[in-house]
Amino acid sequence: MTPRFELHAMARSGPSYAVGLMLMLCREPFDYRHVDLYKGEHRAPAYMEKNRFGVVPTLIDRTDGHSYVQSASILQYLAEVLGKFGGGDAKQRAEAREWLFWCWDRLAPNLYRSRGMRLGFRQFSFDTAHMYFNEGSSALKFLDEQLAGREWLVGSGMTVADIGLYGVIAFASIGGFDVSQLPNVLGWMKRIEAQPGFAAPQNCLPGESKLVAAA
Repeated sequence: MTPRFELHAMARSGPSYAVGLMLMLCREPFDYRHVDLYKGEHRAPAYMEKNRFGVVPTLIDRTDGHSYVQSASILQYLAEVLGKFGGGDAKQRAEAREWLFWCWDRLAPNLYRSRGMRLGFRQFSFDTAHMYFNEGSSALKFLDEQLAGREWLVGSGMTVADIGLYGVIAFASIGGFDVSQLPNVLGWMKRIEAQPGFAAPQNCLPGESKLVAAA
């Protein structure tokens, strides 16, 4: 049976992983289309028709054929249509959005730039690299403080806020960040990893396209 969702993404992309993880946690099968950023496939005209920003991920909902883009927005869409991990009420849904917006304002850019520099595909001056690392460390410290005395970011259960931030932090060590020194963040990550359906990055999205019907 053809699955409802088709995910165009790249395995080593944090935003891609967050959406793949959401689908796995929702126990929702999906077709996977690998987009090779190194070959510029995200800039190909056929892909740009699906994603005007030329980035990953792109999620196609086959119920209407619409392409959904930007991971934070995709997570909220999935929470709405699947009825999972959205938050218990309007207030919690708003708080989850706030955390996702904060992530892409304060956390993700600094972690990803530090990661990119260490992997060799981004270049910065020493002062700029130091700034990104310090700001990323400060954001992680803030998150650790906010998680003190609580299991989840919003309410009493996991939401898209937890899933979205986890997708970013799962790759933090590649950027030189040591979350083992952040006990509240570390405990929160372990709680997510203990959830039914959880899959680590290397087990969530393959390095090549994979169709459910062919699996």
